[in-house]
Amino acid sequence: MSDSLQRTPLYDLNLELGAKMVPFAGFEMPIQFPAGLMTEHLHTREKAGLFDVSHMGQIRIAAKSGDVKDAAAALETLVPADYVGLAAGRQRYGLLTNEEGGILDDLMVANMGKDLLVVVNAGCKVQDADRIEKALSDCCVVTRQFDRALMALQGPAAEAALAPLCPAVKDMRFMDVIETELATATGSVPVTVSRSGYTGEDGFEIGCAGTDAEKVARAILAQPDVLPIGLGARDSLRLEAGLCLYGNDIDVTTTPVEASLGWAIQKVRREGGVREGGYPGADIVLKQTRDGVARKRVGLMAEGRAPVRAGAKLFADAEGQKEIGVVTSGAFGPSVKAPVAMGYVASDYAALDTPVFAELRGKYVPLHVRAMPFVAPGFKR
Repeated sequence: MSDSLQRTPLYDLNLELGAKMVPFAGFEMPIQFPAGLMTEHLHTREKAGLFDVSHMGQIRIAAKSGDVKDAAAALETLVPADYVGLAAGRQRYGLLTNEEGGILDDLMVANMGKDLLVVVNAGCKVQDADRIEKALSDCCVVTRQFDRALMALQGPAAEAALAPLCPAVKDMRFMDVIETELATATGSVPVTVSRSGYTGEDGFEIGCAGTDAEKVARAILAQPDVLPIGLGARDSLRLEAGLCLYGNDIDVTTTPVEASLGWAIQKVRREGGVREGGYPGADIVLKQTRDGVARKRVGLMAEGRAPVRAGAKLFADAEGQKEIGVVTSGAFGPSVKAPVAMGYVASDYAALDTPVFAELRGKYVPLHVRAMPFVAPGFKR
């Protein structure tokens, strides 16, 4: 490993647990544990898995006026989502856009009552924080909390595992966020808990001080049905759930409309809404919403068992004469027992069940456009 790679607060524990470490977004991260990717994936779908996601960035935004709605209104100048209408104790997905309507990052924003908590991707967190600070510094105090740890406990047994340590989670529903305490072997520690995650399963994301991270992780791993899970299974789980990976499925060359993420732009921010537009690239995004786009992100399923990987070109015909798009994520889906993928195709080929062909080792493999997610979500509504 390069000496320049950063380490999360759970680095030593990951090694103790037998993790295979790889470089990811500037960090040494666990790609898998001794159980192996397939077992980790299925265990998360059936029971519960604990992920180290401390490489992600946590940012607090507080309005100088003291009113969280002022912070929300300020953030809306950068993100096409309704945060002014977001109730305290709730969080919402959003997209940081540039002047061309491209996606700089996707993020989660929680209304913590007194301020906003923003969670951003590891590879973008410095640029995101710089952009937010530059735009909002006149009216808000922006605090980087990059030394905090973040863990994701995911799977149908997540509540049963977390509740003995943190009873308040039993009353939470999908996208609720609370500040509470979690019991460890040496006493309770303060944590921020959201009922969310990136696997399609019920679960929680737990933020805490980096110095408390190992105590929290050990307490959770000591519960029945919990295994440590690496980034390999996290990727296959999110792909089955139809969720984008920033840098693969969305980036500055894709707009929210092209990425089929229009649902992340609430009605009040759309054309005719009370706070229509007002964010970078709004004119482009609003026009695309109204007039359509030339390409769209779609789900894809291949015949047979050979996965079609990211970068594979897509064609309208089995002879590879008419190129229509590209695969952005692809793998074998352990839960669906079949190869799954997502990618961009020309809009004329985006309808469900449309046949397309992927270039794979000199051959053209048949796929069909399928609805996402590929697995039914297990969220607690």
